Amino acid sequence: MKEVVSVLMRPGAIAVIPTDTVYGVVARAADPQAVARLYALKHRDHKPGTIIAASIDQLVELGIPRRYLTAVEQFWPGAVSVETPHDIEYLHQGTGRQAIRIPDDAELIDLLNQTGPLQTSSANLPDQPPATTIQEAKAYFGDAVDVYVDGGDLSGRPPSTIIRIIDDAIEVVRQGAVHIDEYGRITH
Repeated sequence: MKEVVSVLMRPGAIAVIPTDTVYGVVARAADPQAVARLYALKHRDHKPGTIIAASIDQLVELGIPRRYLTAVEQFWPGAVSVETPHDIEYLHQGTGRQAIRIPDDAELIDLLNQTGPLQTSSANLPDQPPATTIQEAKAYFGDAVDVYVDGGDLSGRPPSTIIRIIDDAIEVVRQGAVHIDEYGRITH
């Protein structure tokens, strides 16, 4: 992962890496140029990706209000992404909110401690299945990505579960790796 850190620290750089769930296209969340490049590559407009971070403190340093994060910290670390309001326009693409996750993966946390929070989106093109191998990701993106990190075949990994909190209730936007009921309890 040393090579990917040095690449991602360059202005505007993007990479494909194995995340705690699926392969993701990533950019440093603090780099507006890199985030714009990621969104252009994915053809995403008003559909922000997910921010992954090593800690709540990293997210606060990025500009996410702590009060929104402490309300959901019981879901982290883990494969639960929580839609959270914030004011960082280039990240949320005018929606005023974005999914945020603190993964439960030691190697990924080590990477995040070196790069800071990463903007991520599954490694696929619109209406195509997410890449489960690095070869599939390369077939989608070719030289449009600065570096690829091969994490093997991830076909057995489901995407993260996405939730949002509305009026103190949990709404499950997408069931994924972690099953959450309407009361916000993790069930198995």
